[in-house]
Amino acid sequence: MQFELNYSGEVAAARKAGTPVVALESTIITHGMPWPQNVETARAVEAEVRDAEAVPATIAVLKGRLHIGLEAAQLDALGQARDVAKLSRADFAACIATGGTGATTVAATMIAAHLAGIRVFATGGIGGVHRGAESSFDISADLRELSLTPVTVVAAGAKAILDIPKTLEVLETLGVPVITYAQDDFPAFWSRSSGLPSPLRMDHPVVIARAHIMRSELGLAGGQLVANPIPQSAEIPRDVLTPIILAALAAAEAEGITAKRVTPFLLDHIYHATNGTSLTANIELVKNNARLAAEIAAELVKAKG
Repeated sequence: MQFELNYSGEVAAARKAGTPVVALESTIITHGMPWPQNVETARAVEAEVRDAEAVPATIAVLKGRLHIGLEAAQLDALGQARDVAKLSRADFAACIATGGTGATTVAATMIAAHLAGIRVFATGGIGGVHRGAESSFDISADLRELSLTPVTVVAAGAKAILDIPKTLEVLETLGVPVITYAQDDFPAFWSRSSGLPSPLRMDHPVVIARAHIMRSELGLAGGQLVANPIPQSAEIPRDVLTPIILAALAAAEAEGITAKRVTPFLLDHIYHATNGTSLTANIELVKNNARLAAEIAAELVKAKG
C-alpha cells in the first residue's frame, strides 16, 4: 500500500507558484453545523483566505485518501455525508488504511499540513483540558500535537467550555508558545478575554512569522499557538456565557456524555441557550482567524524568498 497526498487543483497551483497556503480543518463541516450552513461557512472561510491573497487548503480523508484542499463537489459531498469519523492523531492512520472517510480535528489537520509543507493553520478554537479532568483525564490531543508538529495554529484561544487555566498550564509544560495577537489578555473563544494574562503578546503578523522561523532555526520541536481575539462586534461577554456553560456541563454530566461526544453536546446546548448567537459568533471568529493566518502565511513566504 502506497500513501500519497491528494492536492486540489488550486493548492497544487499555489505550491508550484509559491503562493501562501493556509490549512483549514474539516470537523467544522461534519461535526460543527447542519447542512447547508456548514458548507456555506466553509466556503466563506475559504473566501476570507483568498481575499487576503492566500490559498485555502481544507483537509479531509475521503475514502481512504488524504486530501489537501477540497474541490467544490467534494466539499458539498462531505457536508452531506453521514457517519463521518472525527479524526485525531490516534485514529488518523487507521481511517486512511481502512479506506474510511473522516474529518480532521486540530491535531490531525496539523499533521496533514506539515506533511504537505503548509506552515499555518486557521481554526476556531483549540481543544484543551476539560473541566473535571483531574477525575476524567479528558485532555485534548491538540495540546500534545502543538508540542510535536511545527505548524503555527491561529485560533480564538481555547474553547470557553474548557478549563482554560489548566489548558495554559499544560501548554507551558509542553513548551508550546502561546501568543495573543494585539492584546495582553488570553481570549476565550466567544469572549475577547478569559480573565487570564497571555504568556506572550505580538502585534504584527511579521513578528509571528519570525518567531515560527526562529523555532526551526533553534531546533525546537512543535508549533506555536496564536490566540486571536474574536472581533468586538461579534463577542459574547464572559459574564453572559459563564452560567450557560455551567448549565451545559451539568446537563452533560446528568446524561453521561463522555469522550468525543462532550464538545459537540456542549456546543449544541450553548447554541440553543443563546438562541443561535454562539454559532454566529463562531462563524465570525473563524473568518477572523483565517484572515490573520493568511497574513502570517504571506510573511513566511516573503521571509523564505
